[in-house]
Amino acid sequence: MSTPVERPRGTIEGGDPSQYVRERSTDGRRDVSYPPAPEPLGVPVYDNHTHLEIEDGETGLSLDEQLERALAVGVHGVVQAGGDVDSSRWSAWAADTHPRVLAAVAIHPNEAPVYERAGELDSAIAVIDELAAAPRVRAIGETGLDFFRTDADGIPAQIRSFEAHIALAKKHGIAMQIHDRDAHDAVLETLERVGAPEKTVFHCFSGDAEMARIAADRGYYLSFAGNVTFKNAQNLRDALAVTPLERILVETDAPFLTPAPYRGRPNAPYLIPVTLRFLAAERGMDADELGAQVAANTLEVYGPF
Repeated sequence: MSTPVERPRGTIEGGDPSQYVRERSTDGRRDVSYPPAPEPLGVPVYDNHTHLEIEDGETGLSLDEQLERALAVGVHGVVQAGGDVDSSRWSAWAADTHPRVLAAVAIHPNEAPVYERAGELDSAIAVIDELAAAPRVRAIGETGLDFFRTDADGIPAQIRSFEAHIALAKKHGIAMQIHDRDAHDAVLETLERVGAPEKTVFHCFSGDAEMARIAADRGYYLSFAGNVTFKNAQNLRDALAVTPLERILVETDAPFLTPAPYRGRPNAPYLIPVTLRFLAAERGMDADELGAQVAANTLEVYGPF
């Protein structure tokens, strides 16, 4: 859910996608070391949403290093999400070249007004359409609405982009990952008005129990990230409590939203067990039992890795 402070180090236009890297600023962060690895899970699980093109920490981890660390603790795959043309191209490349990666591609709602002002939103969405045809691109995302970082002038572009992305998910028969920040009612209204894709995921779910009930009743999936562990996130724990097990997913949104007790440090897919064990404790379940259910949900949404 966070917007990084980034220093671009590469571009994909006319170049090699593997060379595209973004960096998250370490300014003002007290501890930028990666947390220790948790105890491995007893069942294979997956990170439903991550941004591995963004390097973080004292020394950034390569994609291969990220995947190996994840595998060592039982995280057998990740869904790598794009948010603009270049990161979506990188995501598609990562999925095509790494068997433990699937891709989601999209124009992030906060990027939509930027493309619109440049007269490039339609061409950017056309790139997403092209990328979505690749066999290992299994979702359109992250798309949606964000009324926190975009002012009123940018909302029409966000809505137009969101509706176009919904159409792409339907066209390609793949899932959709929604970014929803301070826009719950508008997102739900848009999905009802336009018609949601068959498999719709609220990435980093940020609503309350009432919204969780509405989303689950409509057949949407709710993906919980590390912020469910934060002390001020009782609304997320209330939402978790009423979400049917068959609608729960887990994610990192790495490198952001690192779960307690490591909040503020770099996040990565190998920390999924920390959040999953927290979710299991909240639901009064064994972690491996919940992990098996969440893994089955992930494969139901995105297909096999």
